[in-house]
Amino acid sequence: MRRTLALILVGCLAACSAPPALTGSDDRVQVVTTTGVLADLVRQVGGDRVLVDSIVPDNADAHAYEPTLRDVRNIVYADLAFSNYLLLEAQNVIKTLDANLPDGVEQISLAEGATKYAAEIIPLVEDVSLDTIWLGLRAAGTGSAYGVTRSSDIRLSATAVSGPGRMIAYLTESFGNPDTFLDSGDGFDAANGFRDDTMILPPDAHTHMSWAFTEPGIYRLALRAELAVSAGSRPIPMGEQTLTFAVGVDPHLGDATVLRDGHTDVTVDVDSGEIYYYSDGRRNDPARTVVEVPSKALREVPAGPGLRFLGRPGTRIHQLPQAVLGRHVHGEIDPHLWQDVGNAQAYVELIRDSLIAADPRGVRQYRVNADRYLAELEELDSYVQKQIDLIPETHRHLVTTHDAFAYLAKAYGMRVAGFVTPNPAVEPSLADRRRLTETLRNLRVNAVFLEPSLRARSSTLVEVAAEQDVRVCDIYGDAFDGRVRDYVSMMRFNADSLRRCLS
Repeated sequence: MRRTLALILVGCLAACSAPPALTGSDDRVQVVTTTGVLADLVRQVGGDRVLVDSIVPDNADAHAYEPTLRDVRNIVYADLAFSNYLLLEAQNVIKTLDANLPDGVEQISLAEGATKYAAEIIPLVEDVSLDTIWLGLRAAGTGSAYGVTRSSDIRLSATAVSGPGRMIAYLTESFGNPDTFLDSGDGFDAANGFRDDTMILPPDAHTHMSWAFTEPGIYRLALRAELAVSAGSRPIPMGEQTLTFAVGVDPHLGDATVLRDGHTDVTVDVDSGEIYYYSDGRRNDPARTVVEVPSKALREVPAGPGLRFLGRPGTRIHQLPQAVLGRHVHGEIDPHLWQDVGNAQAYVELIRDSLIAADPRGVRQYRVNADRYLAELEELDSYVQKQIDLIPETHRHLVTTHDAFAYLAKAYGMRVAGFVTPNPAVEPSLADRRRLTETLRNLRVNAVFLEPSLRARSSTLVEVAAEQDVRVCDIYGDAFDGRVRDYVSMMRFNADSLRRCLS
């Protein structure tokens, strides 16, 4: 299956039949945002002078949402646009936004711009506790010499595989659906530019991946990379390489370096035009490196129609699993800044100033609205802190299913004890369950927290919590629903849920 980030939007069916929220006949300032959280902040500041709509609807995953024709129709009427970025949103959302905004309309990335209003950013925390190598894909470098923008594409194509069996590389999206990067079983088509075996990444991003092998032995994967600066530009070659995998056999081939654990990315560098392994700050030349897929990586294909491309349920394969569930193409900075109310206040100040620049006649109303809302957020910040202060310090351990709460933990004195991401592509091992059990037992964790949209797929966490008599409670990350409809109520709900469940 091709991993495409094209702007062609087809098959939207019912979603496209809804009338667009933004029009060319409304006197208000037309604003489009990427997410509902941002739309709510803009409404609070803009009041009745603005008409706001978000691209990503409630209950949808901002990391994976595919824009519809309705979204495009909204964008073309926008007078102003806000995204979070720091690679929070799916690249298709960003590309659709950037490609369809009218000329001269400003697009503001709040997470990046809010730092001048004292927003704090922290590195993204990821779970690297797997007992095999975690192998992802990365785009590195600025590409400034080529005029790279956030809508540029880095294309990494598989052109050939040799080995005793099939090799499949795929990722599991946030709602459990597999998306294949390459499958050697169906061949490689040079005539269409290896389109069906190509992964497309935005600049300065990386993504997680599962790698499966049907037979033990030595596999070699040929890759080539190219840079597309814009949709109509001629691709620029970015190097070729061959990766070697030792699957269930001795990985020591001559004097080659063996990669067997930790976090490693197959990296395309758009500044140097090279493909290399990037591991914990170090580069490794693929020509002198072997990736070990040990015998302990043997897994049985789980039951369920979504994974039948790997083989019949129960078939044994070697697999390097995807460490973090979800399409989750991201950078090095955690993009969920609003979980710290102080950062949301910085967003509001940037929104205020951006609206004033776009609509100077509304300056007084925007300032009055912003001042009122900033005072409300100040009260909210105190409320969240007071609720967490009521939790005994020894109980302030946060175990969730999504690495989206580091800002909340840092701002209000919680400790992220772990996040257990449900992955239907990987059956939890006894060691996985034992680690989780020991975490809950040793820290005397009173409760674990699930985002409502993930509850149905979090069986391991729910089962272990039940075994340890630990409560399972709700927490909201980056989307509203019928129960939580705005930012203030979301943060109040989270604070109340933490206090109630952990006290």
